[in-house]
This record gives sequence, structure tokens and C-alpha cells, in this order.
Amino acid sequence: MKLGAFSISLSVKDLATSKAFYEALGFEHFGGELEKNYLILKNGNALVGLFQGMFEGNIMTFNPGWDESAQETATFDDVRQIQAHLKSKEIALLTEVDASSTGPGNFMVQDPDGNMILIDQHR
Repeated sequence: MKLGAFSISLSVKDLATSKAFYEALGFEHFGGELEKNYLILKNGNALVGLFQGMFEGNIMTFNPGWDESAQETATFDDVRQIQAHLKSKEIALLTEVDASSTGPGNFMVQDPDGNMILIDQHR
């Protein structure tokens, strides 16, 4: 399966402090705004989203149809195909995308250790 770009979304206590920390690691601003309580930072192919007060815990995110620069890929597995595959493997889903829809959609799943995974297609 082609899951697309990978990023980690971190729930942070102080966005400005976390921004400074990740910039010291070599990450640069890629998207989001301090005023909106989230930032997307990039270092090469690595993407880290910093979110203050938006959700509990951390979330691994995959974006089918996008590369790490948020550019469309020529080919990708649609979010509905990925969802159907996981269901065929009897993986329980926390949320689902409407299987009869097309275009953007997302669903969430939890790994055996409780880590949240978001499959989020934007096209």
C-alpha cells in the first residue's frame, strides 16, 4: 500500500517553546501559524506538526496522494482502498470514510499499543 507522506502530530504545552526546540534540531517552518495554535515544521523528508490545545496525545499521520512537500504524487492508493484493506485484515477502525464517496477523506485507527494513526487524503 502507498500511504503517502508521513508526519507526526504532537500535542504540545507551549507552541513557541516547542517551535524553538525543533528549530534547534534543524527544522524549518513549512505551514501553520502561531496565532492559530499550530505549526508544521520540516527537515528534509521529516515533517513534525506542533498543535497546542487541539487534541490529546500524539498522532501519526499519512497523506495518500501527497509527498513530504505537500505536492501531489502521480499514483497513490485512495483512502477508501486503504480502509477496505485494513477491514479485510479485521483491523478495527475508530472512524471511517464513506466508502461510496470520492476525493478527500480520512479515517482513524489505533495500533495495538494505543497509538493513534490518521489516514488523511486531501485530494
